[in-house]
Amino acid sequence: MFLSLTLFSLNRRKMNLKSERRGIHVDQSELLCKKGCGYYGNPAWQGFCSKCWREEYHKARQKQIQEDWELAERLQREEEEAYASSQTTQGAQSLTFSKFEEKKTNEKTRKVTTVKKFFTASSRTGAKKAEIQEAKAPSPSINRQASIETDRVSKEFIEFLKTYHKPGQDIYKQCKLFLETMNHKRDLSIEEQSECAQDFYQNVAEKLQTRWKVPPEKVEKAMDQIEKYIMTRQYKYVFCPETTDDEKKDLAVQKRIRALHWVTPQMLCVPVNEEIPEVSDMVVKAITDIIEMDSKRVPRDKLACITTCSKHIFNAIKITKNEPASADDFLPTLIYIVLKGNPPRLQSNIQYITRFCNPSRLMTGEDGYYFTNLCCAVAFIEKLDAQSLNLSQEDFDRFMTGQTSPKKQESDSFSPDVCLGVKQMYKNLDLLSQLNEGQERIVSEAKKLEKDLIDWADGVTKEVQDIVEKYPLEIKPKSQALAAIDSENVENDKLPPPLQPQVYAG
Repeated sequence: MFLSLTLFSLNRRKMNLKSERRGIHVDQSELLCKKGCGYYGNPAWQGFCSKCWREEYHKARQKQIQEDWELAERLQREEEEAYASSQTTQGAQSLTFSKFEEKKTNEKTRKVTTVKKFFTASSRTGAKKAEIQEAKAPSPSINRQASIETDRVSKEFIEFLKTYHKPGQDIYKQCKLFLETMNHKRDLSIEEQSECAQDFYQNVAEKLQTRWKVPPEKVEKAMDQIEKYIMTRQYKYVFCPETTDDEKKDLAVQKRIRALHWVTPQMLCVPVNEEIPEVSDMVVKAITDIIEMDSKRVPRDKLACITTCSKHIFNAIKITKNEPASADDFLPTLIYIVLKGNPPRLQSNIQYITRFCNPSRLMTGEDGYYFTNLCCAVAFIEKLDAQSLNLSQEDFDRFMTGQTSPKKQESDSFSPDVCLGVKQMYKNLDLLSQLNEGQERIVSEAKKLEKDLIDWADGVTKEVQDIVEKYPLEIKPKSQALAAIDSENVENDKLPPPLQPQVYAG
């Protein structure tokens, strides 16, 4: 009997684990372009890869241009008919013209559903343009820091192009021309600016391969440097622009992650044991990398942070399981890392990479694979529900509203035979444990603040000492006052003595 109950409980646990897997599992085919080209897709491109997305975008744009042309011709004919009918009678003129104006207004209103509206939820309005113009300028320190970094990247780019000789000069001219063009296109939507950048990447890559006969490995290095040079200069204009709702999405994701702070690794079926010190270090490094992504300015550098974070996750799983990690292990762990780290401006960074990264990096390779998984992780967090975590809807709602937490629920699930004193004792122990953790955290932060203040004081003292040693203060002796013209000449005997008044008898 005991054996049968044990087997039943094990089978039930396996079924629960399978149901959890079913809520998080993503097949490899789901990461690929839905058109079947073999490249990685992207939720921001509606499941297409960069190449297929551009093809669909151009088809839709050509269709819209044709519709606009037909609409313009129809409006022109109606205007001519309205003008002709207006010559017959003045009253008919007023009525026809008003109907024509109403119809024309309705046609223009219907045009709101254009290609830009279809491919993006953002819209530009006159009010937002006014807000942008009235926005506060960045502080001088930020501008100074950006200028220093821009100058450094420009020098590195010029030094790199010297190795390409004649193609390097043409590449530099193309980049300067592109930056000047982008400066004149500030009023365009962010999708149109992204389209310009993607066209530029494609044209330069084709010229490097066909016209200048550059080897493929050197083409990749050149495109990385081009992206770094261009996007360092364009970053402040195209990252999280105020004409989009990127900031709104960032706040929504952050609020969502904060509400899910109670999610445990067991709920996500994360195969990571943080009690192992080495695994705990890997988890901390992964969280640090995903947070550090926001500090980078180049899309490729942001991708590198995602890749490094993912490799730390694979190492943590490998150490825990003593075997290589699978895709089914990786995605739940990545979701857990995102929930635990709550990276700043997560949606803005994903959109920035999608819009302005070299498309070849997102379509293939490990960078593209890890980035696609991150997009899937964010989409899963936004749609996470009770079924995904194998919880009842009642428990899920109570956890989301903060009425209780999984840890508190476990401590409350005592046997009915346990006396009230024991229950109260465990509640008090749980409360003391929470207070102890809070106190340790406060003490740790206080020590850190104290250390930072000491380091800052020592740093200021050292800087002052270095400046004094580099520029010592020389105190010159006070110059002696000039001797009076009639005083005794003591220092120099070669000078004649002073004149003495003489009295002559007269």
